[in-house]
Amino acid sequence: MSEIPIADPALGDREIAEVVDVLESGQLADGPQVRKFEAEFAEFSGADRGVATANGTTALHAALEALGVGDGDVVVTSPFSFVASANAIRLAGAEPRFADVDPETFTLDPTAVEETLRREDDVAAILAVHLYGLAAEMDRLGELADRHDVALVEDAAQAHGAQFRGRKVGSFGDAACFSFYPTKNMTTGEGGMITTDRDDVADRAESYVNHGRPPEGGYDHVRVGHNFRLTSMAAAIGRVQLERLPEYNDARRANAAALNEALADADVITPTEPDDRRHVYHQYTIRANDRDALAAHLDDAGIATGVYYPTPIHEQPAYDDVDDAAPVAERTAEQALSLPVHPNVSERDVRTIAKAVREYDSDS
Repeated sequence: MSEIPIADPALGDREIAEVVDVLESGQLADGPQVRKFEAEFAEFSGADRGVATANGTTALHAALEALGVGDGDVVVTSPFSFVASANAIRLAGAEPRFADVDPETFTLDPTAVEETLRREDDVAAILAVHLYGLAAEMDRLGELADRHDVALVEDAAQAHGAQFRGRKVGSFGDAACFSFYPTKNMTTGEGGMITTDRDDVADRAESYVNHGRPPEGGYDHVRVGHNFRLTSMAAAIGRVQLERLPEYNDARRANAAALNEALADADVITPTEPDDRRHVYHQYTIRANDRDALAAHLDDAGIATGVYYPTPIHEQPAYDDVDDAAPVAERTAEQALSLPVHPNVSERDVRTIAKAVREYDSDS
């Protein structure tokens, strides 16, 4: 095992105690803890409603279903993301179209999105991915969504607490989706959340994740749905983690700032944080022309790295039938390398990471 891991979930005695309380209550599958977590996370994100789900993928799927996206529809999204972004579109019955990304931020390039909107018929939504903890260009994407009368969905799986022009992600689109996987800035083990200001979307999502039942429950099923519910144990963990999220994000930002300074003279490109955004560094992702060799060098030095993502979605075997081109995403996928930045990275770790990167420069 690497001495400095790429991820290290921060869980403590309070999370354990809250889970024990849930176990002793006997109400494990759903209930008051989930409702409180939904309300608290929505308030944190600046949204009116929250709908908890089993994981981030189910949040994306349920949000698209709640927006009425389905057979015959097209959703414009990023090719440089985890595959769940596109999978959720297909699971809802629609087809993804991939617009290229900005070379500095790695998020959707609004110009490329506009070209896709002009070219494609039957577009129902834009699915904007806030990648690595950095918000997409939400003003321009929102303007495009309004002009073309399509929904705007935020994939905020990696961006809990990130901001665009002082406003938190999760509060921009018709719906936004978060993941609480263990590597994320906060975790519930597995879990997800939809945030929205639209009561109609929240009501349909609540129904969809609970077998298509109406809000009052019972055995009437008003639509076809899934069992995408979050457990009470996961919600109890999430409520504690949410309290700590600002502290975790501050630690990630401090580690990122220290890495930026230490790597200023290294032969790599460090992450961009535009003036209008607040990055929360789910990943600290550099670019290197000899990425794989650098990763091997760091591994030898006991430093874990991550390649997120080595193959753009439009080049994945599951999407062979999609002929979209995305040269920026393709080039970025060959260069991107994530370094440890999580809250448990110490000042000594930062010095060790930076020294190893600079040593590779001198050796190569």
